Amino acid sequence: MPILLSIFYFFYFSIIGVYIIFMPKVLMMVGYSASEIGIIFGAGPLVRFLLPFAFIKGLKLNAKSFNIALLIMLFSSISFYFSIDDFYKLLSSSIGLGIGLSLILPYIEVISLECVGKEKYGKIRLFGSLGFILVALVLVKFLSSPQIALNYLLALSFLTSIVAFFIVKRKHKDNTKVEDVENDITLLADWKLWLGLTLMQVSFGAFYNFFTIYETNFGVSLDMTVYLWSFGVIVEVFMLFFQGRFLHTNLLLILQITTLASAIRWFLLFMFPQNLTILFFAQSLHALSFALFHSAAISYLFHLYKHKSLAQQFFSGITYGLGGFIGALYAGYVYELYPKYLFLSAAFIALMACGSLYSFARKSRNLIIND
Repeated sequence: MPILLSIFYFFYFSIIGVYIIFMPKVLMMVGYSASEIGIIFGAGPLVRFLLPFAFIKGLKLNAKSFNIALLIMLFSSISFYFSIDDFYKLLSSSIGLGIGLSLILPYIEVISLECVGKEKYGKIRLFGSLGFILVALVLVKFLSSPQIALNYLLALSFLTSIVAFFIVKRKHKDNTKVEDVENDITLLADWKLWLGLTLMQVSFGAFYNFFTIYETNFGVSLDMTVYLWSFGVIVEVFMLFFQGRFLHTNLLLILQITTLASAIRWFLLFMFPQNLTILFFAQSLHALSFALFHSAAISYLFHLYKHKSLAQQFFSGITYGLGGFIGALYAGYVYELYPKYLFLSAAFIALMACGSLYSFARKSRNLIIND
């Protein structure tokens, strides 16, 4: 199972690499405005936010619905070929892809944490980072037309579906079940925690959707911009490999530190958009702002709530979903109206995330896990 999980992460995050690194540039090549790009890239996360509430109302995330999600992802990838030149058709394709991707990953994350534990999770998850960086380095050499990016998107979606199908089939063969327990997730009671996690992803809207455009418009070459993306993923891989020891400490403190590091990172991008030395240093903080933050967050939620699969669904839906939607939307309008201040606004939002998590930690138990 660990081998299959590693392969899944490799292909799944290769899809993410194509989508967030190259698709914004592709859409700008086709002729879309920054605000239109923000809307298109915000639609998928919005759907990701809404989906978990359907599971509260009785929808079950089981093998059947999981396989349906795989088909939705595949058909959506195909539909991009027929919708690239039409805003509303492209918006529909993006929503479909968002549905597929948002249902697939949380289900696999629970399987990973159950099968390998939080200490070894990073060593499995780092293959996703390798897939992300590899597709970035390869595609930048061949991206001469939107068609090429769409070819990569479809091929990687197909490979991800095949591997994911066999993981779930193997899981049921081994009689390993995702828990069927009563929902104990209290969003209102723990609103400061969820607000902090969500604001963190809102701040990433500027980076995920406009970093490539932002840097190339400041005169940094596309090749160098991809190297910056790649360097961030390299330090991410390093952190994922060695992070196990950190996850035995105060997880809430880790979340506060990583959100603060993100605020510093975005501020550096605002102040020094053309200074390569500082840009590479800022990208080195990706080890904290993504890798360690993500692992600490899912580990904290995994142990905080009894309904573990729904907790991961909400983490995906509320933080990456709602946070991603708001982040993409706000970043699109800020970049269109005040492009210079895009990452200054992101730094301010990350600081608010840190403050919210700090406030939550003061009134809750600090969960230190020693299993």
